[in-house]
Amino acid sequence: MNGFEIGIIGGTGGIGRWFAGFFAGEGYPVHVTGRSAGMPLPELAARCRVVIVAVPIAATSDVIRRVGPYLPKDALLMDLTSLKEAPVREMLKATEAEVVGCHPLFGPDCPSLAGQNIVLCPARGDGWLGAIEAPFTKNGARVTVTTPGEHDRMMALVQGLNHLETILMGLALRDSGVEASALDAFSTPAFRTKRAICEKVFSGRPEMYAGILAGNPNMAGIMDICERNLSVLKGLVLNRDVEGLAALMGRQETVERQ
Repeated sequence: MNGFEIGIIGGTGGIGRWFAGFFAGEGYPVHVTGRSAGMPLPELAARCRVVIVAVPIAATSDVIRRVGPYLPKDALLMDLTSLKEAPVREMLKATEAEVVGCHPLFGPDCPSLAGQNIVLCPARGDGWLGAIEAPFTKNGARVTVTTPGEHDRMMALVQGLNHLETILMGLALRDSGVEASALDAFSTPAFRTKRAICEKVFSGRPEMYAGILAGNPNMAGIMDICERNLSVLKGLVLNRDVEGLAALMGRQETVERQ
């Protein structure tokens, strides 16, 4: 058994439950708490050297403010949200403990850490970073240490642009007036895959995707880029400018080769 206890707020479901199982499998004593289960936050903070906030984005700041004051200076407060600037800022305000923002770039169905990406954003102290990073790298994860600002800038592309494309496709399909069942006989494998992703986003947890988009200030620049390129594409398509379209996409090939 490892020498310190880990408390996970929101550890009864989703990615919190995944990390509870992971750390328990690594030999750490793990305590989980949820809305209707587990020990009170003051008791959790007093007992656990490491406290991880693994609740939805909308609830993260409130939970940080509630648990942070109970942690001593030699403890560690972490979060697992998809954005890092806002939650790290809240953690620094709420506690005197060390602070590390963590973003696991995989979902709760992931069978193992092998080959997966994890981003760590240390913000106060350096006593805990190595201890947290070690079990991740030992199990084959690729750990990147960066700033909250750089993380969110990258996430505007990796998650924000990706989700934006999915939402736009879903809205276009909805507003087309064509019944989903009518598309089945005309669908390619690639279209079926994209449509399945749209259905997952729209019928699953839309508030999670909304939080990722609306909570990242870097999305303003991404939206400007999308609007500018859509305007160019619209002009080329409506003018039936095949050569212009091909040339536009050819510039992307040049970028990828560099």
